Amino acid sequence: MRESIRSYGKCWCSMTDSNELTGRIVIAGGTGFLGLNLARYLAGPGREVVLLSRHPPAGDSRWRHVAWDACTPGDWVSLLDGAAALVNLAGRTVDCVKTPDHCDEILRSRVEATEVLGQAIRKVDSPPPVWVQMSTAHIYGDPPDRICHEGSAFGYGLAPFVGRAWEEAYARTVLPEMRQAVLRTSFVLGRGGGALPRLARLVRWGLGGRVGHGRQGISWIHEHDMNRLLVRAASDAGMKGTYLATAPHPVSNAEFMRELRHILRAPFGLPAADWMVRLGAPLVMRTDPELAIYGRYCVSRRLEEEGFSFTFPDVASALRDLYGSEANSRAP
Repeated sequence: MRESIRSYGKCWCSMTDSNELTGRIVIAGGTGFLGLNLARYLAGPGREVVLLSRHPPAGDSRWRHVAWDACTPGDWVSLLDGAAALVNLAGRTVDCVKTPDHCDEILRSRVEATEVLGQAIRKVDSPPPVWVQMSTAHIYGDPPDRICHEGSAFGYGLAPFVGRAWEEAYARTVLPEMRQAVLRTSFVLGRGGGALPRLARLVRWGLGGRVGHGRQGISWIHEHDMNRLLVRAASDAGMKGTYLATAPHPVSNAEFMRELRHILRAPFGLPAADWMVRLGAPLVMRTDPELAIYGRYCVSRRLEEEGFSFTFPDVASALRDLYGSEANSRAP
């Protein structure tokens, strides 16, 4: 399995980032982990970054925050008039216990936010020429050993159901004349949010061993490459349709945790049986145990064909970039 996965990513072409993105960029759901990362990446001369969300982030003059309930049109609609790009990252986190209420919020937060953006672009004289839409690599479900690409069959369960509903809402609300780019995003690695800080904490506690049999796939992308891909989707006129936003070398759970232990200089990591995770995840970590027990191997054929070059194509280099300074500081 490992060799067959690695063969997918061995011929990635070198390519510089796409054309400079200038003007007003509106990021819906812009104060979450991915939104703030993108805002920091974009902030600079020639760009006006606008974040739409319920709650403002910590003060930063490099971008503008506008209150948005992700359900109804409001004064924020005018900001789309003449904007260079719309990026929609809105959606409740899936890192939670999957109660009926949470499942409903996960679905509605994605579908309703997408639909109201579709209403908004119809209210302005000059809508953005491109709409970059977030989706999920979990749409393919949890096949134990199959390598999924853009054309693979969708899976079964909550995440594939939500992913399909999310993309269908986008397809029926986006204006036909807008350039459309959908990014089915995998596990984004960053120290400032997402699941990685929690995994690193487990490693430091000596609990960072494999989960279950450890063969479940982890498809991932470094936050820097995620930003580059979002900018390219917003600025490159040739980027259209659906893409998997994932690095070319997915790994097993056992390999990922081994690399994380190595970079954090953890001498050991106790493994966790399935039953331990099913008990401990909702009670102690307040999250869904299936996020750790299951997984998927995803590789983007389209990004390979279009020559997108990853700064961090393998998990070792990605984790070294994120935690290398910490590991070095612990060196004798």
